[in-house]
This record gives sequence, structure tokens and C-alpha cells, in this order.
Amino acid sequence: MTPVVTMKGVRKSYGPVLVLPGLDLTVARGERVVICGPSGSGKSTAIACINGLVPHDAGLIKVDGIELDHRRGTAPDIRRRVGMVFQSFNLFPHLTALENCTVGPITVQRRPKPEAEAEAMALLERVRIPEQAHKYPAELSGGQQQRVAIARALAMRPRVMLFDEPTSALDPEMVNEVLDAMIGLADTGMTMIVVTHEMGFARRVAHRILFMDRGEILQDSPPEAFFAHPAGPRVREFLDHVRRGEGRG
Repeated sequence: MTPVVTMKGVRKSYGPVLVLPGLDLTVARGERVVICGPSGSGKSTAIACINGLVPHDAGLIKVDGIELDHRRGTAPDIRRRVGMVFQSFNLFPHLTALENCTVGPITVQRRPKPEAEAEAMALLERVRIPEQAHKYPAELSGGQQQRVAIARALAMRPRVMLFDEPTSALDPEMVNEVLDAMIGLADTGMTMIVVTHEMGFARRVAHRILFMDRGEILQDSPPEAFFAHPAGPRVREFLDHVRRGEGRG
């Protein structure tokens, strides 16, 4: 399969702290990859490097055939191909759900307003909140806001979707509605890289599960092998902790 994301020898430090010592990762078009691991293991830094939100110090990053090079100014080209959903929803509070989903296509991509609104409504339908289209973020639950954030990212027609702990800021009863929206997205064949501890979601959706610790990938396996044959005590310890702490997956 054609690789849509390639990382080779990617290094990133914050001052004296080396977060990524030389990360290698390839994700094929249409592939769904879940990255898990303890806090501070470099998961979020890795996916933030992919779309240039965090500039990497060394190594190669390519997305959809374009090399990420901040000196040559290719980051905007990368970002036009990558959608990202964060822990916080980052919606514009003065815009409705529909307007949040159309502002990018209209202002950045110069698409006609009727076309952008029609596609945004279809996306809100996909994430199961079309009836919330004309409400403002403050009028929505956390789960609804996160689903608007997913629809907003999809409205830019990305080639890859990145998710950074998309359910970690939600109350437990709202987690499943967001995961259901992500499962629906996975069913469309979207390339997805998801940082999460939701092991039930990983087991159901992922083609591969990666375990990271101290900026290195310690295991890269299909879900069946990941859960049945953890690669060493660090992975087993993590899975035991998740099972005790969440009671899911």
C-alpha cells in the first residue's frame, strides 16, 4: 500500500529533554494506527510533528508525498492535507456549530458558501448531531463539541486525520458518543493516527497498535497480537494499568 505518512529518524528535544530520539513510522493510505503509552512518552509530540505544529529538530517527515521543511515553507501544504482533533475542542465560541465547520472551507479554500454549508451539514449528520447545527459551543455538551471538532476537521477534506487523546477531557458518559463518531469515520476508509488509552476502541478499529515509551516504539502489532503477546514487561504493565483504571478494553 502507498505510504501517506513517513517519519524517518525524527528527533525532537525541548531544551535538554530529548523527547523523540529518532522515531521511524510509516502509515499507509487507509490505515488506522493507534498509539498508546504512558504520559510523557512522546506520543503527542510525534503526531504534532507530523503536521508541523511542533517543528522537529532532525529527520525526515513526508505527508502525501510532500516533505515537511519549515525553511522551505512547506508546513502550510502539509496542514492542508492533515486534519487534527485535540484534547480541547478549540471551537470558535462566537460561531455556531455549522459556522465552525464552514469558516475554513470558505475563508481558506475559497469554496462557495452554499457548497460549504451543504457539506458541513452532511458531516454533522455523519457525527450524529445535525440538530445542533445552529447552536453555539457553550450550548453543547463536551461530547457534542468534540464531534463538531471532528466534523470541522473533516470539512477541510484532509488526507489524514490525527487525534490527540480526543476523549481525555470528556466526562465518562460522553466518551462513547465521540468514539462512535470515530468508528464511523474509520468505516469510510480515512487514514487515521489516534493517540488514546481507549483500548476497546483500539481493538475494534486499529489495523496496528503502537506502544511508545521514552520516545521509542517498543511494540508495533495488529490488535490481536498486541493484547495476546505484549512485547515485554513495560507493555504488560501498561495494559494492566489501563484495565484496572478504566475497566474497558
